[in-house]
Amino acid sequence: MLVLVGLPTLFPKLVEARTFAERMFDVIMLNRLDEKSSREAIAKPIKECKSSIDFDDPSIALIYKTSGGYPYFIQFICKEVFDIWTQQMAVDGATKPIPMAEITQKLDKDFFAGRWARATDRQRDLLSITATLDNSDGEFTVQEIVGAAKRMANPFGSSQVNQMLSSLIDTGLIYKNRHGKYAFAVPLLGAFILRQEAELTKSLFT
Repeated sequence: MLVLVGLPTLFPKLVEARTFAERMFDVIMLNRLDEKSSREAIAKPIKECKSSIDFDDPSIALIYKTSGGYPYFIQFICKEVFDIWTQQMAVDGATKPIPMAEITQKLDKDFFAGRWARATDRQRDLLSITATLDNSDGEFTVQEIVGAAKRMANPFGSSQVNQMLSSLIDTGLIYKNRHGKYAFAVPLLGAFILRQEAELTKSLFT
């Protein structure tokens, strides 16, 4: 038995690389965890290993909110928190509030920055305006992007958006589903982009 796990772009690339790959595999889409399952994923492992460190309810709520319920991000954040608190316990004998800003910065550097570097400046403009959509963390259409782009100094037309989305699909930043709608290929990429825009704005006024 062969099991492959990856982002939504995995299966199209597999089909492109291997003839009849669509007949060789059963495809299961794994969505984000709901709040109950996320809380179990955060709290249950350390309880089962009887760790001296424990996540209280506010900490669990913060980790769930920041992770968006995505298993990878839950794992990443929990590991960082556990390592930080282990060090604090060794020094002070107690834990401090979760330094979520620092952990998010590390996540941005380790997970998102390499993907963001693939985009050109104009592609980043398109991704940035897409990140402002209310449904940016789900599915969106060309028309929605064009509508949001009207407030830009140099807006995008429909043909431009279609062409650039095709390029962004090739770079692995955008995913097109079977219904003809688009989504960020990487979970929470929109939130990362908004943080980048906020940092850029801050640097311009300081």
